[in-house]
Amino acid sequence: MAERKKGPSASVVWREARRLVGDHQRYLVIGFVLMIISRLAGLVPLGSSKILVDDIIAESRSDLLLPLAGAVIVASLIQAVTSFSLSQVVGITAQRAITQMRRRVQAHVARLPVRYYDSTQSGVLISRIMTDAEGIRNLVGTGIVQLVGGLVAAAISLGVLLWLNWQLTLGIVVLLLLFGGVMIAAFTRLRPIFRTRGELNALVTGRLGETLGGIRIVKAYGTEKREERVFTQGAHKLLRNVASTITGTSAVGAFATVIIGAVSVLMIVFGGGAILAGEMTLGDLLMYILFTGMMAAPVIQIASISTQVSEAFAGLDRIQELLDTSTEWDEDRARTPLLHVEGEVEFRDVEFEYDASVPVLNGVNFAAPAGSTTALVGSSGSGKSTLIGLAMAFHRPKSGQILIDGHDLDDVRLSDYRSHLGVVLQDNFLFDGTVAENIRFARPDASHEEVIAAAKTAHCDEFALSLPQGYETVVGERGVKLSGGQRQRVAIARAVLADPRILILDEATSSLDSESEALIQDGLRRLRHGRTTFVIAHRLSTIRSADQILVLEGGRILERGTHAELMVAEGRYRELHDRQYSWESDRFVNPGEDFTPNVAVDVPKIRETRATAL
Repeated sequence: MAERKKGPSASVVWREARRLVGDHQRYLVIGFVLMIISRLAGLVPLGSSKILVDDIIAESRSDLLLPLAGAVIVASLIQAVTSFSLSQVVGITAQRAITQMRRRVQAHVARLPVRYYDSTQSGVLISRIMTDAEGIRNLVGTGIVQLVGGLVAAAISLGVLLWLNWQLTLGIVVLLLLFGGVMIAAFTRLRPIFRTRGELNALVTGRLGETLGGIRIVKAYGTEKREERVFTQGAHKLLRNVASTITGTSAVGAFATVIIGAVSVLMIVFGGGAILAGEMTLGDLLMYILFTGMMAAPVIQIASISTQVSEAFAGLDRIQELLDTSTEWDEDRARTPLLHVEGEVEFRDVEFEYDASVPVLNGVNFAAPAGSTTALVGSSGSGKSTLIGLAMAFHRPKSGQILIDGHDLDDVRLSDYRSHLGVVLQDNFLFDGTVAENIRFARPDASHEEVIAAAKTAHCDEFALSLPQGYETVVGERGVKLSGGQRQRVAIARAVLADPRILILDEATSSLDSESEALIQDGLRRLRHGRTTFVIAHRLSTIRSADQILVLEGGRILERGTHAELMVAEGRYRELHDRQYSWESDRFVNPGEDFTPNVAVDVPKIRETRATAL
């Protein structure tokens, strides 16, 4: 198991939190002002209690009754208006911050190298983008504003309480400081638990996404029960984590109840004693009780706010860990622009391995002139797909060089290079959009006429016009509403419209019926014209016209040459061809056909390549 990457330091997370607050400080300041006005207005009903008891009731001052009621009504209206405005300003600001964070994380994730995706579930990344960003509302939203506003109200209340009875107030302050210490300890313990919750949630979401994405395979093999067990195990781990946080927050809540009880005892004993001794009036005590509640409420509220803030910091922690991962665009900043590509590709002594000391490619050397077609054949695991991955710059060689028009691929910008790439795979991915949108994917600005022209080249026109809405028909997730042959033709049309200089065809016809294969082969012939093309071929009959064929075994090039040359050489290629012919004799030429080429075949050179590889 790979060692878990150490997360970002607390200082980095705090710096990111300060940046978030700073980016929205204008709206937060407005929120703070509204919160303070609301809290100050809330003091009026509390202060009116002393006047009501000591002046109006005790001294029968009926003339003060209506003015006092008017003041309370005005204060209540001010509270209502400022509370509504606060929710609008701060709530929308929080949603804006969440949206900006999601956009930032999604853009970063999209620029990560392919090797990162190879080891990370897509559901985990979705959770990082959507769920983790949700928690920051408590940093730039109501959470922090309520906390600061509550502390301001608590400070004002503390001043009033000290004025009414400073001895009693000091005792209450000691209790609240004790509660604050417990809260700090709880915050320290809960933060890693919330971080783990996010990780567990991402893993469960990732596995669920895989299960739903592969539901046809799940049903075909009847493994619904097994997937249910896997999900249940993850859900129970998440449950135990949530139970831990509930236990922690409940313990804090219980301690808060004890503190409130202790404060009540102090007010009964010392407040009641002060009235009996004539040191306080009944109005003073009633006002004291109300202001004590106003001072204690924000402190007690920390129990819920700290939980929200803990969750926000845990999510920010996970997001920052992802943002700290270097992207391809970061690497491109130090590379040379590649403005024009002819399409000449050369591998010079290239070695590659996914895992240390487990070579996948070993000493690969070949050149593909611009406009030529190079076919890759070999048994499963021979290194064909890895070689193609290197040609698309999805991976970097351990040693050796890959040259594009004489430029080392390590030294040129990947964004420039890939703008000249086109790809057609065995199982092409289509997006849940229309046929036209999928064809236009590489060139969103392409005109309708250009889309139709590309579609006709790939024989898409033959089925697209028969669809309910023609080219505007939605194909469904991964193109499930189209047949395999139709999806392949859309993928070819997409590559035609992209007009790449380098074309990758990865077993593009291996799983198709004869009729679909014939149409797609014609589309591919048109697509290959004038482009440097790499073809991974399952059916060897499809690569007879290749300019060169590379036979890979064990990560090495065993043989190289044209179809005719390799047939005459009677090596590994001839063995693969004849074996396949015996399986699918109706698809191949008669093995008795004369393979003697029109030009002289350098059989010794082919055999020398084979001997060197061995």
